[in-house]
Amino acid sequence: MINRRKTRAVYVGNVKIGDNAPIVVQSMTDTKTHDVESTLNQINRLYQAGCEIVRVAAPTEKDALALSEIVKKSPVPVIADIHFSPRIAFAALESGIHGIRLNPGNINDKGKIKEILHECKKRNIAVRLGVNSGSLEERLLEKYGYPTGQALAESALYWSEFFESVGFTNFKVSIKGSDVLQNIQANEIFASKTDIPLHIGITEAGPSGKGSVKSAVGLGILLYMGIGDTMRVSLTADPVEEVKVAYQILQSLGIRRKGIEIISCPTCGRIEVDLPKVVKKVEEKLEGEDLPIKVAIMGCVVNAIGEAREADIGLACGNKSAILFREGQPLKRVSEEEMVDQLVEEIRRIKEEKNGRA
Repeated sequence: MINRRKTRAVYVGNVKIGDNAPIVVQSMTDTKTHDVESTLNQINRLYQAGCEIVRVAAPTEKDALALSEIVKKSPVPVIADIHFSPRIAFAALESGIHGIRLNPGNINDKGKIKEILHECKKRNIAVRLGVNSGSLEERLLEKYGYPTGQALAESALYWSEFFESVGFTNFKVSIKGSDVLQNIQANEIFASKTDIPLHIGITEAGPSGKGSVKSAVGLGILLYMGIGDTMRVSLTADPVEEVKVAYQILQSLGIRRKGIEIISCPTCGRIEVDLPKVVKKVEEKLEGEDLPIKVAIMGCVVNAIGEAREADIGLACGNKSAILFREGQPLKRVSEEEMVDQLVEEIRRIKEEKNGRA
């Protein structure tokens, strides 16, 4: 069992973060925020994929002015991403935004930060305090030479203490960089010293394939350590992919289950069906299916029956056919040509039965 770090609660809109709430999955739109229609279209796609909080960029006043309509129509809470400009931060707060992300490393003016926090407190708006290796304060770069994990944690602790010193506690912290070990060290240090909720992620992780692996390693280790109250997988890809990978990471650790989990064996010389083709067809037919069950598609007799029995439903393949199992019991033998349709049909039946019981 994973023992999660105890943290206080922060609310972004109606979404609770920390204090034993489920780990919240986030993403960020890649549209121009002032293009309201495109931004809302992408937010809705993210919502359908399971995104629970969405962040939007607000680099210009034009973007900030568009937030009001976006907030009204978004199915999930919206966070405005603010850099450099306190003026845009105030404009975003006027829009009714659910949260803002501030990076003190590129605002620097403590007086302005205090004013923003005062306005957030008055409006009950949450803040994400963001510390990034690419925008670390000069004093820490001079002290450490480069953005070490210790330097990032020190920055996050310093600004957290400042936020609290002005009476603001409705915030979470993110400490991010592209280096996996640096991220782990920084978050571990911070987590050991406070009860502030942590948003975790490996920033600038890269394209979909490599970035997913990098994120799975870094976030998987932190989550196993009990660190992380909300997360984003940062990929150079469609943001919907970020949400899918996030849930796959959570599911692999048994933290959250969303949608179907497919277990399939690696190919080898013992396999007597076209297993990659079968698995691909099953994935295609079940795309978007949110039924939280485990499906085993096994290629030979060595582990097939055991794995299929342990799953909610499964195929134990061999000799151009398969035995279809459900809840550990064999249902029937099916040919290679019909096994995909038979498996999917049985999964649909399971869904109908579960919905009937609900």
